[in-house]
Amino acid sequence: MKVKEIMERTGISSTGLVLSYIKDAMHIIKSSHGEEIKVNKQNIIDGEREYILPLDMVSLKSISVKDTSDGKYKNIKRLAFDPVVSEDTSPE
Repeated sequence: MKVKEIMERTGISSTGLVLSYIKDAMHIIKSSHGEEIKVNKQNIIDGEREYILPLDMVSLKSISVKDTSDGKYKNIKRLAFDPVVSEDTSPE
């Protein structure tokens, strides 16, 4: 549909106002849909606590771990509070 057709159907004679409405509508449509979702798989390494995430990542939707017993992925629930971390003070 062309801008002229929208102006005729809505009865608005100002092109700038119609373009503003169209831009607002496009912004609402874009913000109501999720961003492009990518999947990133990494192997878990024993003793490793930090993993590199993609640089273009905006938000993290979920984390899952593959269960070796049945081969299915299990979601890891979000923590409600920060984890309790204690330092090992025993001599090596």
